[in-house]
Amino acid sequence: MPLFIRAAGSEDIAAIAAIYAPFVLSSMATLELEPPDVAEMERRLRSVQEGGLPYLVAEVDGVVVGYAYAAPFRPRPGYRFTVEDSVYLRADHARRGVGRQLLHALVERCRAAGYRQMVAVIGGDNPASAAMHTAQGFVPVGVLHEVGFKFGKWWDVTLMQRKL
Repeated sequence: MPLFIRAAGSEDIAAIAAIYAPFVLSSMATLELEPPDVAEMERRLRSVQEGGLPYLVAEVDGVVVGYAYAAPFRPRPGYRFTVEDSVYLRADHARRGVGRQLLHALVERCRAAGYRQMVAVIGGDNPASAAMHTAQGFVPVGVLHEVGFKFGKWWDVTLMQRKL
């Protein structure tokens, strides 16, 4: 499966929104409760890119099958060298190495841009995400117990970190 990773653009927003919506509706990968519309996803893409951070898509045969981006970890200036990653894949491309390749590309772009730390915030019980992050050099640094509420119950969030 030839995979091409590139910077995301406006032409990718519909695919990105379609990839993200099932995660909002049926998983703890995000604590968002309603899938954002295409206009909101476009705003988020622009916000990341205008902040100088990478927003990437993975294509197979010209079709977007996943995306990843880095966002500021926290808004205060003292955190400006630390970013948080997000990686989402179409269900039919999970467990094929696409996520690892996207995360690797994201790490390299953030490193080249001068960032020093990357944090993963993993909602709920998500061993696939933890394994993907571990394979890219992230280590567990803690669990925030019952900080998220979704699907009528409280969920933990696992934090992982990697030096860039």
